[in-house]
Amino acid sequence: MRLVIARCQVDYVGRLTAHLPMARRLLMMKADGSVLVHSDGGSYKPLNWMSPPCWLEDRSSSDSEATALAGPDGSTSAAGNHPARSWVVTNKAGEELRIIIEEIEHDSEHDLGVDPGLVKDGVEAHLQELLAEHIETLGAGYSLIRREYMTAIGPVDILCRDADGATVAVEIKRRGEIDGVEQLTRYLELLNRDPLLAPVAGVFAAQQIKPQAKTLASDRGIRCLTLDYDALRGTESDEFRLF
Repeated sequence: MRLVIARCQVDYVGRLTAHLPMARRLLMMKADGSVLVHSDGGSYKPLNWMSPPCWLEDRSSSDSEATALAGPDGSTSAAGNHPARSWVVTNKAGEELRIIIEEIEHDSEHDLGVDPGLVKDGVEAHLQELLAEHIETLGAGYSLIRREYMTAIGPVDILCRDADGATVAVEIKRRGEIDGVEQLTRYLELLNRDPLLAPVAGVFAAQQIKPQAKTLASDRGIRCLTLDYDALRGTESDEFRLF
């Protein structure tokens, strides 16, 4: 992975146009070929990016005089006494991420090795096992197809059928947040392309589900289900017992 901290201007040209004016930013070039532009606040998501497959080309000018930086509206601004560097990232669709660099403050490369992938915590993994064993928790007449149903973008926690034989994909979290709903949405979009499975409905199941996640799930036609871990384990609550 290459990390560059630089004063830069970024323009995306493709299906639409987007402009980031000159400012200090983190440019991240990952081993998979993706290029991401980050700021130091606002969100963990990049301000702009190019997904692989894409190619970065250094089109820097050798002119030692001041370089004019053209914005999307055609206006220009002086880059000072140092020549600006120009990086252009292009994907197979012909879209471009044009990065004009006024000054590089840091440039380093790091070999992170092979990532072992996400390992779910014990409670989340156990919830999946228990829900698969007690699939009727989802509703009367539900039947299990399989756990960890593999797709091109990762495994669906549980794939099952409802009482009418329709396919249902279940995403399980310990704490249900917006990211989990987004993840299930991506799975559903992919699964619904398979004529043997479609139409596929979604269930977002968690011990706790945040209101924002419930709102997003409802908007996307995904059912939310709050799971009782102790009930699934068959453990009675002693909350109101005296002894």
